[in-house]
Amino acid sequence: MIRNIIFDWSGTLVDDLPAVWQASNFVLTQSGCAEMTLERFRAEFALPFTTFYEKHTPNVPFPQLEAWFHERFQQVQGSVCALPHAAQFIEFCGTQRLRTFLLSTVRQDHFDVQHRASGFGDFLEKPYLGVWDKRQKIHEIIADNHLQAEETLFIGDMQHDIETARHGGIHSCAVLTGYNTLDQLRAAHPDLIVEHLGELRELLEQNGLHLQPQCKPFEAAHPPVVTVGALVFNDAGEALLVRTHKWSNLWGIPGGKVKWGEPSETALRRELKEETALDISDIEFVLVQDCIHSKEFYREAHFVLLNYTARAPGQQPVTLNGEAQEYQWLSLAAALQMPINTPTRKLLETVAQARGPSKN
Repeated sequence: MIRNIIFDWSGTLVDDLPAVWQASNFVLTQSGCAEMTLERFRAEFALPFTTFYEKHTPNVPFPQLEAWFHERFQQVQGSVCALPHAAQFIEFCGTQRLRTFLLSTVRQDHFDVQHRASGFGDFLEKPYLGVWDKRQKIHEIIADNHLQAEETLFIGDMQHDIETARHGGIHSCAVLTGYNTLDQLRAAHPDLIVEHLGELRELLEQNGLHLQPQCKPFEAAHPPVVTVGALVFNDAGEALLVRTHKWSNLWGIPGGKVKWGEPSETALRRELKEETALDISDIEFVLVQDCIHSKEFYREAHFVLLNYTARAPGQQPVTLNGEAQEYQWLSLAAALQMPINTPTRKLLETVAQARGPSKN
């Protein structure tokens, strides 16, 4: 049973990735290097962050790099905000009387600003800040606070967090809300990967504060899930694609789970409205797909995918709710050239073949 939780800060409780990316690009340009795209930065940034500097700016003294970084970060850290579901998870920890700690590289002065904005710092029993290599601190935290390793969970968004948990002999949970990609986190072999803290809260509630269901085989605890999704077209004949971290950062279609007692088309309208703010019409069923243990998805799952096409009439703006990170309107031909997940590729190919070359 989990009784103690150690949080990472950046990418786990707060979203400081845009600010850190901007500050890191400032360091790179000051060092005479080219700026990085956000995707490249996520792929290459690592902890301890001295590793990142040694790779890209090996000839610049570390104090100078730090001075440049914090000069720029102080200018942009107003963009740092609480991640979705973080506040509810902190409240859940309080109601369950879980002890909570913080282990982070963030500096004290930056933490003071960010925790006042988020309010999270007031709910943490003790923060350990400015720690470059968390592996060197984890045993001290466990010993000083008399934590039992089997009752302690470290939640983080980077490989270094998972390695730290393993070094301390405690449980680990990776979240997809921060810096490292799904492939990077999988390579670190955490005990659990979740999309966000909301999913972790649900799992802990369902499992009585255990990470895994007790006394149930995996298949019994994870029955097949029926989902709906649609390839949505606008008035120009372009299709909507969205990109999500949970599908290995690949592009796909919006959609989600069918609730008990809910007709599938009702579920489709609801999910599209929640995820994109679009009202859809002209719904047509295309095909059903089995998606079993897909390596592209962030966890073991068995989905029954009900795939449709639909139309979003008028000039409706797309507003993403956090389930996806990006969207694009594309022709079918252009969509098929994108890095898309396997079920979406099958749906696109089926729709393109049915419509013929002139409509692609």
